[in-house]
Amino acid sequence: RSCMSSDLVATNLTGRFDPGAELNEAEESQASIDLRIQKRNGKKSITIIQGVKQDDTQKILKYLRKHLNCNGSIQETTEFGQCITLQGDHREAVKECLVTKGKIKPSKIKVHGY
Repeated sequence: RSCMSSDLVATNLTGRFDPGAELNEAEESQASIDLRIQKRNGKKSITIIQGVKQDDTQKILKYLRKHLNCNGSIQETTEFGQCITLQGDHREAVKECLVTKGKIKPSKIKVHGY
């Protein structure tokens, strides 16, 4: 008596091992990144980046601050969780940076606001 079913043996023998399958599943399960703008007083505004992995927030913040020449911080909010805030309206520039340097698909980035 065999401890394996014939279905399992058939799929293991005929199916091929795909090492990139786990990476593709991880990319698909990745939540989307939201870019929002919040108005302050007058012409001032804040760009809020939400949905970035907690491991990468410090690296992304440091890169964006240098690349965009603005100040920013990491804030923990009850509504959005951990967010990156940047001074000024940098939504399109942040999207461009995340796509080129962050290797994130443009379809995973949502830009909100006017």
